[in-house]
Amino acid sequence: MESVTIPEIPPSPVQDSETLKKAFQGWGTDEKALIRILGKRNASQRKMIAQTYQQIYNQSLFDSLRSELSGHFLKAILLWTNDPPERDARLINDALKAKKKGVKDLHVIVEVACASSPHHLMAVRKAYCSLFDCSVEEDIASNIQLPLRKILVRLVSSYRYDKEVVDMTVAKLEATHLHESIKNKELDHNHIVWILGTRNLFQLRATFACYKQEYSSTIHQDILKCGKGDLQDLLRIAILCIECPEKHFAEVIRASVYGLGTDEDLLTRAIVTRAEVDMVKINEEHNKMYNESVEDAVIGDTSGHYKDFLLTLLGKQI
Repeated sequence: MESVTIPEIPPSPVQDSETLKKAFQGWGTDEKALIRILGKRNASQRKMIAQTYQQIYNQSLFDSLRSELSGHFLKAILLWTNDPPERDARLINDALKAKKKGVKDLHVIVEVACASSPHHLMAVRKAYCSLFDCSVEEDIASNIQLPLRKILVRLVSSYRYDKEVVDMTVAKLEATHLHESIKNKELDHNHIVWILGTRNLFQLRATFACYKQEYSSTIHQDILKCGKGDLQDLLRIAILCIECPEKHFAEVIRASVYGLGTDEDLLTRAIVTRAEVDMVKINEEHNKMYNESVEDAVIGDTSGHYKDFLLTLLGKQI
């Protein structure tokens, strides 16, 4: 369930555009007005507001935001105001073009591929082509080395059936294939790549359950026995996003605020990309795992308008 609260009868895009324009004018910016409008509109409403703002004032809403805001608040509100497929395409491109790429930068690719609906993933791939004049698969092939390239290309190019259809005979057979490959430490084996990148989510969850029942350990545990490496890490994230995405994003939020300092980019990405998807479930999982709500984590590690904006996306009244 999403956490964003939308007014039952929201103002028209024209009214919202006029209020936003007023918020930018004068000696200072009315950040609370920006949060109150953009933080309480769904994706289609935000898209209409951006289009209407451009038509009325012959100016991009994004340019206005950039000229008036800064820091983590600016990054968060820009990411949120973007159309979701375009937003995720840009996140993937940023990860692939990072000068010092680490495996953690690539997690966003796995998240989009494995924790999104098939229709959203297809929309992201179309947006990527439109924005960057090449496919996401081509950019992965150009920027990522084997064996990570093999699994990432397969994951982003999948188009999974989105209905709850499960064949238990196939689940048992493919659990055996997965176990054999993992036991032999062949984590980029075609069996693993094909199964994870082809089967629907319900089928895969049944396969993971068969794996645990047959071999008395989870697929996560057996992958960890193969040692620590980038491929193990990506496979673990992919399986977790397929099996229980709310647990993965609860872990992401925890990692962003745990210890000294805050990883605002990580925190922003988790909340912005999931606020309209499953943030209520993520909050429940975060509470269960860490005995702390996502709201309390945000309050404890952020401040100012950035904090208020994230709390608004979590459905809190500011």
